Amino acid sequence: MTHPGRPAIFVHGLWLHASSWGPWLELFAEAGYAPAAPGWPGDSDTVEEARRNPSQVAGKGIDDVVDHYARIIRGLEAPPVVIGHSFGGLIAQRLLGQDLAAAAVAIDAAPIKGVLNLPVSALKVASIALRKPANRRLAISLTAEQFRYGFGNVLPEQESAELYDRWTVPSPGKPLFEAALANFTPRSPAKVNTGNKTRGPLLLTAGGNDHTVPPAITTSTRKLYHKSPAITDFIELPDRGHSLTIDHGWREVAQAALDWLGQRSL
Repeated sequence: MTHPGRPAIFVHGLWLHASSWGPWLELFAEAGYAPAAPGWPGDSDTVEEARRNPSQVAGKGIDDVVDHYARIIRGLEAPPVVIGHSFGGLIAQRLLGQDLAAAAVAIDAAPIKGVLNLPVSALKVASIALRKPANRRLAISLTAEQFRYGFGNVLPEQESAELYDRWTVPSPGKPLFEAALANFTPRSPAKVNTGNKTRGPLLLTAGGNDHTVPPAITTSTRKLYHKSPAITDFIELPDRGHSLTIDHGWREVAQAALDWLGQRSL
């Protein structure tokens, strides 16, 4: 049974605007939560504004984003559940590991420090930013073709194009560089306190056909939590791609998260 009015904070990943969580907010509100989807630091209020002002997010890194959400959470009356997608899933794990969240759902989360299994498709998506060192300081946009490969590969072409037009925004390149170098950086911002024994429950999800975060990354992430007795659950969603939070099947993913929270009395 959920706690009435428990805050639920939604964290988007790269290349999607925070407003893409809209249907999730409605569903979670109906379930009794107090949901909110604050953008990353520098995010504009609308997709259109974000596209016009990419420099506002340029240069923002993982620590900037974690600190931003940590300040929001400290202003709440109760610890929230945090639901994050892609890099938002990495942020959610950071916040949970720092005991700032009651629980976290990391949906097809970007690799944290310690994940060594990086399939070719994930490297291809990351290379959009990594191919040019100067991109570390810039905001990077996806082309429709890149979105189709990284997000919409299991969707009809028309739906992928519609999602691209509706939700994509420029995003900072810096988090991709930080994640790529995480295993060579002692104090990497992609490091999560996976050994925290007192943290709240964590659910990791994997889309079976995700090109950006293939299931191998999520299963490798799960293994990094083996030293902690805290709850770490895993769900694989077969035949789903990286667009699983925004495409026609979003409700299945959202309901899986709600069901899991209910099972954990959150």
